[in-house]
Amino acid sequence: MNQKPNILLTPELHNGMPVILFKCDYHPEIISLLKSIPGIKWSNTKKAWYQRTEDFNLQKAFSILSPEAFLNYTNIKSKTETLVEKNEKSKRLKVSELPDGYLEKLQQKRYSENTIRNYMAYMRKFIDDFHGRNLESLTQSEINMYILDLINNKHISPAAQNLLINAIKFYYEQVLGRRKQHFELDRPRRERKLPKVLSKQEVSAMIKATNNLKHKSIISLLYSCGLRRSEAINLKPSDIESKRMVVKVRCAKGKKDRYVPLSTGVLDLLREYYKIEIPKNWLFEGLNGSQYSETSILNIVKNAARKAGIKRNVHPHILRHCYATHHLEQGTDLRYIQAWLGHESSKTTEIYTHVSQNNFNKFKNPIDDMDLGLA
Repeated sequence: MNQKPNILLTPELHNGMPVILFKCDYHPEIISLLKSIPGIKWSNTKKAWYQRTEDFNLQKAFSILSPEAFLNYTNIKSKTETLVEKNEKSKRLKVSELPDGYLEKLQQKRYSENTIRNYMAYMRKFIDDFHGRNLESLTQSEINMYILDLINNKHISPAAQNLLINAIKFYYEQVLGRRKQHFELDRPRRERKLPKVLSKQEVSAMIKATNNLKHKSIISLLYSCGLRRSEAINLKPSDIESKRMVVKVRCAKGKKDRYVPLSTGVLDLLREYYKIEIPKNWLFEGLNGSQYSETSILNIVKNAARKAGIKRNVHPHILRHCYATHHLEQGTDLRYIQAWLGHESSKTTEIYTHVSQNNFNKFKNPIDDMDLGLA
C-alpha cells in the first residue's frame, strides 16, 4: 500500500505578514487540492504554498487534504499562542504603520476587501524596506531601483510586481494628490496564457454525471451564462428574470451589473430546483440559509469532472472559458460575447479566437498532401 504524501505546516513571516506554509513534494492531485483552499497562494521565494495566518483554519485544511495526504501540524500546535499574538499584532500594524489617509482613501474609493488587503500588505513592505526615510522625498529613480532589486534578487512574480507598483502609485497619486505624470513605473509584461477549454461533449458529460439537483443547476448555470464563481453565489432568486429570459449579474468584477441570456433548458432545471429547495435570500444557499461558498462550487465542479472521466484539472472558471469558446465556434458575434462576459476591452475577449476550433478546422494542413511512408 502506497504511503500518503506528507504536507508540513509551518508558521513563518512572508513579506512582513504572518503566514502558514504548506510544504510538500510535487503531486498533481495534492496541488489541485491545495488550490481549492480559500486564499492560498504560491510563493517563489519560499518555494511553498502559503495562507495568511488570520485566514488559516486547521479543521478546514484537514478536511480538504487528509483524504490524499498526511498533514504534519506539529509546528502549528506548538506555536498556536504565538501565532494568535502575531496575528493580532499584524492586524494592529496594518493600520498603524500605513501613511495617514491611506486606508481611508482605499475605503472611500470602494476598493474590494481583497484589493485593500493586498495594497496594505505591499505598502507596509514598502515602508519597512525604506525604514527611516521620508516617503515623500523618495525619487522615482530610487523606487525604480528598489523594484528592480526585488525582481533580480528576490525574484518576485510579475503579479506581485504589479500589486506593489499599484500600492505605491496609490499612495503618491491618490493620497498625496500628485499628478500621474509625476510618478511612473515600468510595468512587467503580462503572461498571456491561453485558456483551457473542454469540449461540449465533456461539459455535457459533467452535467449528466451530477445527480444532485442543486449541483446540476450550479454547473449548468455557470456554463450557460459564463459566470464567475463569485457571481454565481451572489445571485438571488429575483435575478432570474424568466419573462425577459435573462439573468441579472449584480455588482460583478469592477462593481458593474450586466444581463446575460437565460437558456430555456436551464430555466426548466432551475424551476425544478426551486420547487424542492425553496431558496429565500440567495439562489444557492448553504446551511441555515447562508450564502453558498466558492469552495463548495469548486468541489462540485471537480467531482463532476471526475465522475465524467475527465483527467485534466477542471475548475469552475473553465466553464466560463467554454461558454465563450463554444459561442464563438457556433458563430456568435464577438461583441455580444464581450458584453455577456462583462469584459471592458474587446482585447480580453479576443483571446478565445486562439482556442476556437473554427480557426483550425477551416484550413488544410500542408502535410496532408504528403506521403508519410505509412504501410
